[in-house]
Amino acid sequence: MPLSWALVFLPWAGALLLAAMRRERPAALLNIAVSAASLLLALGLLAHPGGNQGWTHVDALNVPLVVLSFVIGLTTAVFSLGAVAAERFDPLRLRAYHVAFQVFMGAQALALLADNMGVMWVAVEIATLASVLIVAVHGTPPAIEAAWKLFILCGVGIALALFGTIVLYLAAQPVVGHGDDGLSWAVLRGLAARCDPGVLNLAFVFLLVGYGTKAGLVPLHAWLPDAEAEGPIAISAVLSGLLLNAALHAVVRAKAIIAAHPGTVPPGPFLVAFGLASLLLAAFALWRRRDARRLFAWSSIEHMGLAAIAFGMGGATANLAGLLHMLGHSLCKSAVFFGIGHAAQVKGSQKIADIGGLAVTRPALGWGLALAIAAVAGLPPFALFASEFLLLTEAAAMRPWLILPLGIGLLVAAAGLVQALQALCLGDPTPDAADPPAALAARTALGALWLHLGLALMLGVALPASLSALLAAGAQVPG
Repeated sequence: MPLSWALVFLPWAGALLLAAMRRERPAALLNIAVSAASLLLALGLLAHPGGNQGWTHVDALNVPLVVLSFVIGLTTAVFSLGAVAAERFDPLRLRAYHVAFQVFMGAQALALLADNMGVMWVAVEIATLASVLIVAVHGTPPAIEAAWKLFILCGVGIALALFGTIVLYLAAQPVVGHGDDGLSWAVLRGLAARCDPGVLNLAFVFLLVGYGTKAGLVPLHAWLPDAEAEGPIAISAVLSGLLLNAALHAVVRAKAIIAAHPGTVPPGPFLVAFGLASLLLAAFALWRRRDARRLFAWSSIEHMGLAAIAFGMGGATANLAGLLHMLGHSLCKSAVFFGIGHAAQVKGSQKIADIGGLAVTRPALGWGLALAIAAVAGLPPFALFASEFLLLTEAAAMRPWLILPLGIGLLVAAAGLVQALQALCLGDPTPDAADPPAALAARTALGALWLHLGLALMLGVALPASLSALLAAGAQVPG
């Protein structure tokens, strides 16, 4: 079996095994084992020669995203070992959580590795349905409402993406005829200049709106704060760190096809417009949030907007900023959600007013969460500072008019996040819950949090030469 398909089917095989598990601890350990084995396979992609293998395609753009996905998958599985025990799921909900998690991981890998745009759509749809199940697993009215909002809004978006995929196939059909080549990203990009530009433009509009819904871009973002606030704590790290990347990756692939035709309307300005709207709305919305998980969900919208701006500008440097930003955001935001999730269990609430003084009462958690929030705010020396600095310098050189809205958005968002940092970590201590989580939950949460901080620091200040070369090559792929 090709390595790319093994990365899809191993998690799905694990899901079948987990469906038969009734006991909590063995199921959680099996979930970790499957995630660890998947990560080992994903690391094999670093030595993969690349190219097409049937419906999949391996290149420098998707390899770092796939490896990152399985890194976060493993740390989330480890975090879940303690967090799910604290949530006290019944056996049915426990199995539903673990099964949906591994189904999601397999679909995430397929969405990133698919060369066939139709297969990519199917993978994103499977990931969406798995996300809906995980968000709804608590069964409370707010969780059901959040799951329905995720299902309806993203269902509409994914339907629009399907229509865009069909239109893209129709654009290619006069050139390549019937068959899989009409949906192959590699083939379409090479032959896009011979397709009808009007049909390509129409396809991109639907693909951008459809997958943009999944990426949380404004004005298609309404599902994201509810889903991240009401689902199990671990799902927040998965939604922000993985699902948004897969959707934005699909948009970038579509943009590369459309931009390859000199007669189409340039797709970059559309991405920049959606990105600016996301950045500015989210930056100001951060000041009105009282729920910690909702606040950082809005921060995810902000950072997806920044990545969209980078890819919309195009060129090797801006694309590198966008790719580095996706990687940095996934690591830093999942670290924040690990910290916030454990703090919410310790305090018995996820309201910002109920979580305070963590650096005093629980120094390892408080200072780790403070550093993670600082990293998400774009402060040095973490990866997001490097990507934002790169984006600003490239904007100053290519599109000086972007400096003002970018600067306003970045400063307002950073100030809002620093305010949250002060309230959560450096404020007056608040009382703990009457029934705090077990020590296992603290160890798994802190281990995952600090590991992600270390990786984000490495991306910001000590990027290995091999990884730097891989990211530089990946930045060349979208054009």
